[in-house]
Parts: sequence; C-alpha cells; structure tokens
Amino acid sequence: MSGAYGRRERPPAPEPLPGAGTIDSHTHLDACGCVTAEDVRAAMDRAAAVGVHTAVTVADDMDSARWVLTAAAADRRVVAAVALHPTRANVLDEAARAEIEKLAAAPRVVAVGETGLDYYWPEHDADCADPGVQREAFAWHIDLAKRLGKPVMIHDRDAHDDVLRVLREEGAPEQVIFHCFSGDAEMARACADAGYYMSFAGPVTFRNAVALREAAVLAPAELLLVETDAPFLTPHPHRGRANEPYCLPWTVRGIAAARGVDAEVVAEATRANAERVFRLAELA
Repeated sequence: MSGAYGRRERPPAPEPLPGAGTIDSHTHLDACGCVTAEDVRAAMDRAAAVGVHTAVTVADDMDSARWVLTAAAADRRVVAAVALHPTRANVLDEAARAEIEKLAAAPRVVAVGETGLDYYWPEHDADCADPGVQREAFAWHIDLAKRLGKPVMIHDRDAHDDVLRVLREEGAPEQVIFHCFSGDAEMARACADAGYYMSFAGPVTFRNAVALREAAVLAPAELLLVETDAPFLTPHPHRGRANEPYCLPWTVRGIAAARGVDAEVVAEATRANAERVFRLAELA
C-alpha cells in the first residue's frame, strides 16, 4: 500500500503558513519514497518552504524502526518515533522487543509509536495480528514509554472504547498522543478530560467528516496537534494524491476554519504543543 501511494503524483505546494509555521507530528518518510539522506533533505526542504519546519517520522515495522533513526540523523529537522504497528504485533517476540527498546531509547526518538489497537484490518487481512495479540503488544509499548519517559503515540482504528480502557488498566504514560484522531465529540471530550493530545490529519478536511470537525473544535488548544500521516490521507482539495509533510498547511487551514480562527493561531498552537510534548528544545 505504501509503495503505491509513494508512486502517486504529488499535489502542487499550498500557500505557505503565516508566522512561525508548525510541525508535522506524524509522517512516514520512508513510505513517501525517501530512501537516501538526500531524499529526506529534499522532502524537508519542500516542507520548510511552506512553513512546516519539523517532522516526526514514525515506524510501523522492524525495517522502518531501524530506518527512522537514519532519517533523523540525516536532517536535524527530522525526529523519530519507534514501535510496531498493532497489525504487525504478531512479530513482537523477545528479540524484537529487545531491539525496539534499544532503538526507542535513542535521543532523537521522541515517542514510542505507533502502537494501539486496530479492529479494521484483522477483518480484511488474515496476516494481521488479532485483537488479543494487539492488546498485549499495546500494553508492552505503554510500559516501554513509561520506562523511557517518552510519549506513547496511539493508532486507534474502530477501537476507541478499548484503547481508552487499556490506557486506564495499564496506567497511561504522562503524555499520550492520539495520532490521526478519528473520534467524535464524545471521544474528544474523553481525551480532553484525560489530558491526551489529539493529532488531526487530512480527514478533518474531507467534506463528509462533520463529526471529526466537531471533535477538532472541541479539542483544547493546548492539546491540539496536526499531522499528515503521509503518504496517506492527503487533505482536501487533493484527496487521493500522494501526501507529504509539505501538504500540512491544508489541514491547518481546515482546522482553523472549523474553529473560526486564523490559520496562524492553529499553526502556533500546534507548533508549541509539538515542541513541548516531544521536548524538541532538548535536541536543539
């Protein structure tokens, strides 16, 4: 899937964000087609030109977990997150746990993720880890995040109640990020009450995403993040084309319109929140 997206034509660059710009809190530069250090720098140059100055590139399998550290070393504008995607949790054996733990402890790894629960794919792909295996892996990643003192970055697909339940049962890390937030207003209230960050991606701009925009309006400004989840989920008006960090301004402007504020307000809040939750000042 990621390879197919990486081969799609990229949209033209959006209008640059005003002010100091923002941070892409979740992307997959390898799936965007980045292979070499030069590829990573070129992608970040395109992002910086429109006001996206930092990106968190996120692992979802073992090869990616190793690669994201290479990307973070290639460009100071890139930091990493390391974990096994819940659908791949069936490969989290003792050796994989030891390697994930070592990689996640690296200074430029700013979060443990993406981990969580995905109830969609196991019904469509027999190779995906079943919910029981996913829950065990999720609990292990939560414990790892607490031991490392880093945020846990959550993948939650069709599993809102169970994700919140596991966090309660296991004891959530100090900082929790719901990547590509997909809940409604009720879910947003639950996350806000718990102090969880909500990161919104391209779907918040889709015409039929009324409930998601309601959630984006309810999310407290101090818990709001933005992301591309590139190369997937390209925002309107280029839905279906290849996504990349430089496409983030469309999502920022979509959230700003829903909240009734200027784009600079959303850009500034999400930049400050990302700098805080990922402790980027410590890496400067």
